[in-house]
Order: sequence, then C-alpha cells, then structure tokens
Amino acid sequence: MNWHAHFLFRHALDQGVNDQELRPRFRQLAELAVASKENVHASRKQNPFQTRKSKIFLRVTKRNTFEGIFCQYCKINVCLVLLVILIFYAYRMNNKKKIQLKFGAIVVLALFAGLVSYPQSVSKVPALYDVLNKFKINLGLDLQGGSHLEYKADVSGIDQSKVGEALEGVQDVIERRINAFGVGEPLVYTTKSGDENRVVIEIPGIKDIEQAKQQIKGTPLLEFKEEGVDPQIQQMLDSQNQQSKEKAAQLLDQIKKGGNFEELAKENSQDSGSKEKGGDLDFVKKGTFVPEFDQVLFEKNLKPGEIHPELVESDFGWHIIKFVESRGEGEDKEVHSAHILLPKTSLDQYPELKYKGTGLTGKNLKNATVTFQSQGLGEPQISLQFDDEGTKLFSELTKANLGKTIAILLDGSIISAPTVQSEITNGEAVITGNFALEEAKELVQKLNTGALPVPLTLVSQQSVEASLGQDSLNKSLIAGAIGLGAVIVFMLIFYRFLGLVASLALLIYTALMITIFKFTGITLTLSGIAGFVLSIGMAVDANILIFERTKEEIRNGRTIANSLEEGFKRAWTSIRDGNVSSLLTAGILYLMGTGFVKGFAASLFIGVVVSMFTAVVITRTMLRFIISDWIHGRTWMVGVRKSDIKSD
Repeated sequence: MNWHAHFLFRHALDQGVNDQELRPRFRQLAELAVASKENVHASRKQNPFQTRKSKIFLRVTKRNTFEGIFCQYCKINVCLVLLVILIFYAYRMNNKKKIQLKFGAIVVLALFAGLVSYPQSVSKVPALYDVLNKFKINLGLDLQGGSHLEYKADVSGIDQSKVGEALEGVQDVIERRINAFGVGEPLVYTTKSGDENRVVIEIPGIKDIEQAKQQIKGTPLLEFKEEGVDPQIQQMLDSQNQQSKEKAAQLLDQIKKGGNFEELAKENSQDSGSKEKGGDLDFVKKGTFVPEFDQVLFEKNLKPGEIHPELVESDFGWHIIKFVESRGEGEDKEVHSAHILLPKTSLDQYPELKYKGTGLTGKNLKNATVTFQSQGLGEPQISLQFDDEGTKLFSELTKANLGKTIAILLDGSIISAPTVQSEITNGEAVITGNFALEEAKELVQKLNTGALPVPLTLVSQQSVEASLGQDSLNKSLIAGAIGLGAVIVFMLIFYRFLGLVASLALLIYTALMITIFKFTGITLTLSGIAGFVLSIGMAVDANILIFERTKEEIRNGRTIANSLEEGFKRAWTSIRDGNVSSLLTAGILYLMGTGFVKGFAASLFIGVVVSMFTAVVITRTMLRFIISDWIHGRTWMVGVRKSDIKSD
C-alpha cells in the first residue's frame, strides 16, 4: 500500500504545499502505508478495535491483536522431536528387529534433514518444494550486509527506579520506528558499557543508513487527538480516488481495443489474491462477492469471454469484470470470472486519520501510573497527570468533546480511544477498560516513554556492504566444505569401513545442524560459521576414540562385533567428560561474551550436542545394522592387519 502515501505526498507538492509543512503532516500516513501488509479485501473486513465500557470517567476502545494463528511448522517440529525420542528410546535394544527399527528411524531422520537442508533436490515437486523452501537460515549482518549502530542512552534526567522501564520503552519505540521505515528483521537490545547504558541496533539490508538514523533518534511522539478529518487530507484522498478511477477507465478502454486482459491484470490489479493468476477468481456461487459484483455476474447475462462494458464500483474500488463461463442452474449456478481491481482509499483503512491534532502531546504529560479502582474488584487502571499547560489544554479538549472519543496515539498508532463522559479540569485523567495488570503496565511504559524520552547519542557505527557479506558467506561455505572433505578423507584412510560409516554420520550431522538453524531461527554470523566448522572436526572426536578402542580389542583377539560394542562401552566415559567440558566452555563464552563471541559459542554448543547424538547413537546403530553381514571377519576393512591380531 506504499503508493497511497506516495501519491498523497506527490499530489500535495504539485498543489504547491510547502515541503517542510507537508512532511510532518504525512509522516504518519507514510508509516501507516509502509506497515500495512494486508490485501485490500482483508483490510476492509477486519476490525482491530473493540469497545469496553468505562466505570469512572471514560469508555475505552482498545486495540486487540489476534496472534493465535497456529504455526504451520509446529507439526513438523513435533514429528522430528518424536523421531529423535524414538531413536533414544531404542538405544539399548540389541536384537535384530529392534536394531532395524532404530536404523529405519535414522534413515527417515536423515532424509528429512537432507530435504530441509537442500530443498532444491525436490524442485520438480512444487508442493513439497514450496513447503521446504519456507525454512530459511537467518544470516547476520556480516553475512548479508547491513548496519550496526550503538547509542549511548542519557538517563541522567530520569529517576533511577524508572531507568529500566524507560530503556525498555525506548527499545520498543525504536523497533516500531525501524519497522515503519520498511527494513526487515531489525535486532534491538540494551547493554551496559562501564557505567553507561547502551542501545544497540542491528539493521540488515539497509540502504539509506542516514535516514534510518534519523528515524531511530526521533523522540517518541505521544499525541491526544479529537474526532475530525483534516480537510486537506480528505481532499487528497478524493483526488487519489479520482486518479484510480481514471486509470481503471483507461484500462477498460485498452481492453475494449484488444488489450490482453490477463497481462493487464498482472501488471495493474491491486487484488493480491488474484493478480498473479491474471485476475482469475475461479467458480463461485451467488453471494460470494459484494452485491455490485454479484449483480454483474448473475444478472447481466454476459456471454463467455465477454467484458462488462462499464466499470463496477464497490467499497473496495473499481472493478473491470470478465465473464469466463458458468455451470449449473438455479441455486446451484456457479460463475467463473476474472477482474482487475483499482482500489479505493478511505479513512476506514487508516483509523488514525479520523482524528485531528489538538496541540496536546507527550510534552504536556507529567506522569502516568498504574493504579487500582477503589470500587468493585479493584481492577487496574491508568492514571494520567498533565503539567499546567497540559491541564488547560485537556480541560478545553474534554469540554469540547463530551460524548465523543479522544484518541491517544504513540508514534502515529492509536493505543487507546476513550469516550469523554465529563469535563476534566484538574489535569488528571483515568483510563479504565478491564485491563490486565501486565497490559496496564505496558501501556504506562509506553506513555511514560513518550512523556520522558531518553536522549540518544550515536557512539559507534559499522556498515557491511551486501556484496562483502555475500563474499564472506561464500568463503565460509568453501571453508566448511574443505573442512568436511578433509575430515572424511582422514576417516576413510585410517578407519576404512568404520570411517565410511562415520563419514555418513558426519553428513547427517551437517544436515541436522542446518535443519536446527532453519527451525530455531538462530541468526548465523561469521563467528557462528566458525563455531560450526570447528564442530565438524569435533564431531568425529568421539568416533576416533571409539574406533581406536575397537581396533585395540580386535588386536586382542575379539570379533569385530564384540570389539565394536566394547569400544563404545569403554570410550563413553572419555567422550562424556570431553563433551561436557566443551559444553561448559561454550556456555561460559555465551553468558560472558559479546555478540560475536556469543554467535561462536551458540554454534559450538549446538554442534557438541548434535555430535554426541550422531557419534553415539547414529554411528553405533548403523554399524550394528550392517557389520555382521558385511565385514564379519574382514579385519582389514577396519584398518587392522591379521598379523597384528593376537592368537589364543
């Protein structure tokens, strides 16, 4: 929906409105337009507000966010965990059928990890490829390019008891400001540097770092607005809608002259649900679409392939409708159609624009606190205290808007819209609305952040070009491939068949690590790749201990199968102690280190855990499954000459 804000801004400039006057007026609209990701239909059907009745002064209309959408990856994660549990459960089962069960589970796990790690292998199966390709590894700034900004937060003017709350509020504001700027997946966190409080921002893929810095450093904006629409905004919305209608008329005329409907739909339609299909809407029954659309499809008696000769206007905009075909009769009749939609912009899409400024802002708010109602069940409420100027403005505002709503906006977004029940002259207001305690605390935090902004001073800035990040990624992948190949060659030379099985387990280990990175959303940095590459070498440490012990047992006259079991048994203590030491080291590095060290420690920790699983469980199961039939008595296949075996 970026073009909405862009058009309004350009139109105003064309009309001679001063640029400096225009930018503050439409900053809010631009942020809203960038943040809007819903298609036209969804934006009209959803109502993000719910009214709650006040018990004291106000009736509050609060924004409700519904985030109960079931993640499509959950089932896959559960199945993967159950599969790993099954393998561990069967770990001590030694008869042949149970070993086959474990081996089968490992094969399934390996195939799954392989497909997730390299989805291109099933690119000829679009449905499966589309699902697998949704899993992505989050790359850090040093691998994909971006900027690292570090600010010093000046909290000298804030009460020490509110420093933590203020910093959390600033962090929340910065995240919203960066998201409104239109860059993806920013990372914002606070840290300490000596006695100074720091706010660190990592922004991947940023192109205009100076504009981003301006966006970040701006003071959180708290506003109180009354009902009403700025006439200039309404005029510009009307003008934009007229432009949209004229464009639709031009497209219709072009189609009448022989233009390709499908291509024009792909290029111009704003209905994201049908645009890529050339505007195709498939078969539907009467009542599926808005009445204006249904009337054309079911009452105009259009012929197959015919274009309705006039534009059809609905709440969504202007439609160019193509009748494709129909089937059935009466109530069972279905019509197949296509359309091109040029949308209509209305204030319903931007609730914030239904309110106009009053001059009362966060600079007039002295304090906001969570209190509890003296009546009823003592539910939480928000108490506001204005300064002298704010008291006067708020008194005038409430007097002029009895029975109407006053919107409280933070950074252009409505956080509350209470209805005024009486004039308030003492500079105090109470917002009630059946708040949960945590909800009330969060709202107070936002209000106080607006009232008490924390000044930020840039102390450090680092930027990585996208091309340099890609170069680092390519070199890291090459280093990882070389390391993996070198380890495999080493294992094959020294341990023959045992080394081959260990190498297969190492490939499974690599696939599992990539799968974990994709599933957990861990951000992979250059230091993280270093930890991953190091863990590849560490992944075979356990195998080397086991295989050396196995070879020693074979030289003492045991069979290969018995030697292998003895090798696993006697090497386990050393494997356990070594890996626990590595885990402790990685844990300390993660807890005590900074960003780059943490990335290395996290990858190393995960790698050690997975390597124990692959070495002790996967390698052992694979060897148990195939050793009795393939290499029974062939000691040369495990790197032991018959002349070295002691005779009884």
